[in-house]
Amino acid sequence: MKNLLLALMAYLGVSVMVQAEQQVIEAGGFVHSVYFWLHNPDSQQEREAFEKHLTTFIDASDYVKSKHIGTRASSDRDVVDSSYDYTLVVTFDNKAQQDKYQSEPVHLKFVKDASHLWKKVVVYDSQSIL
Repeated sequence: MKNLLLALMAYLGVSVMVQAEQQVIEAGGFVHSVYFWLHNPDSQQEREAFEKHLTTFIDASDYVKSKHIGTRASSDRDVVDSSYDYTLVVTFDNKAQQDKYQSEPVHLKFVKDASHLWKKVVVYDSQSIL
């Protein structure tokens, strides 16, 4: 009976994984990836301030379709740049929406209020071809 239960659980687990679909950003969709290096990455107070500014801004944006805010992952491979402190990845339906986001008041406020916390920002933008 125990083996039957284990086999059933394994079958259901595989079945759910097979049915899961990857989300695809449609052709013309826009991905905006931003990497931040903080002035004082060891300061918990500054990290909390940065996170608050960033989440407040992203949650208030009218144009962001999906969002990811994260910190560097532990990836010990030569091709991985783990020198940054935070990353923001947001998607938009198209470049026009991303352009509006760039001049959106909540975005401009974020830059004004939080830029003193970072020493470097690098942006990678891409447009979906799928």
